[in-house]
Amino acid sequence: MKSITAASVQFNHKPGDKAYNLSVIEKFVREASLKNADLIIFPEMCITGYWHVRNLSEPEVRNLAESVPSGPSSQALIALAIKHQMTIGAGLIEISEEGDLYNTYIVAMGDGSYAKHRKLHCFISSHMKSGNSYTVFDSPHGVRMGILICYDNNIIENARITALMGAEVLLAPHQTGGCKSASPKAMGLIDPQLWEEREERLPELTQEFLGPKGRGWLMRWLPSRAHDNGMFLIFSNGVGRDDNEVRTGGAMILDPYGEILSETTKAGDDMVVARLDASLLPFSSGQRWMKSRRPNLYGLITQWTGMEEDTRKVRFTFEEDINK
Repeated sequence: MKSITAASVQFNHKPGDKAYNLSVIEKFVREASLKNADLIIFPEMCITGYWHVRNLSEPEVRNLAESVPSGPSSQALIALAIKHQMTIGAGLIEISEEGDLYNTYIVAMGDGSYAKHRKLHCFISSHMKSGNSYTVFDSPHGVRMGILICYDNNIIENARITALMGAEVLLAPHQTGGCKSASPKAMGLIDPQLWEEREERLPELTQEFLGPKGRGWLMRWLPSRAHDNGMFLIFSNGVGRDDNEVRTGGAMILDPYGEILSETTKAGDDMVVARLDASLLPFSSGQRWMKSRRPNLYGLITQWTGMEEDTRKVRFTFEEDINK
């Protein structure tokens, strides 16, 4: 790996307003270019909008979807990447050649090439499918990158396999924090009124963002994905009102020891930038530990145990939650 400068963005997208969301992406790309960034990533489905999609009919979801990379949003990202000689990642709804719908993340690169990842654990809409393959690719800047979208990162096997495929940097776009959860110690709802009154109640809102509904929850597990697998990790997230929920932002960049290189606590659109020092990789704990693996002992990981359930059932737990 070559050392690069990376940026991660959090922003409050507008549901269904692709023109607005792309304008925000372009603004941050320009800012990142002034900071000599080689890489910038944006949140999951930030081009199309996210949480409102769970209530859309199939025709409405299809109306939002685009082909990747031939669709207008992908082409706009590729043009930006070429113009600024930067690697740019952002999420949207993809419609495949077969007509299937996916939660997809496209990474546009400065040489005109691209990579895309279809979320492995899609639950946002029953009209959308989950992807079935991992995504690891080489960028023009001499870095091997992997992509896992939001819930994909919760499954530790996904991060490990991505690392075993050679990923040095894990792109981790999210729309999370402030989520309703059946687990009593996993996030929790934030009053949307608090976001609407954020100018007058900023200390209260910041406390919610940094507490167990936001950053506090992330810190229980997110750094371990970087540390245990010896990868840099770039976390991008939505922030603010997302339909009836409030996303908690917290864009951050972590090194392969799981230490935070840069993060934001701002309750609004923001960008963080950090230098990814390639010399940290070879001796990181995760890189060394993976050399001690004993794959002959791990057969159970690839076997069905009977505990497995569809991601939508696990995510929502109670059927009535699906329509809330």
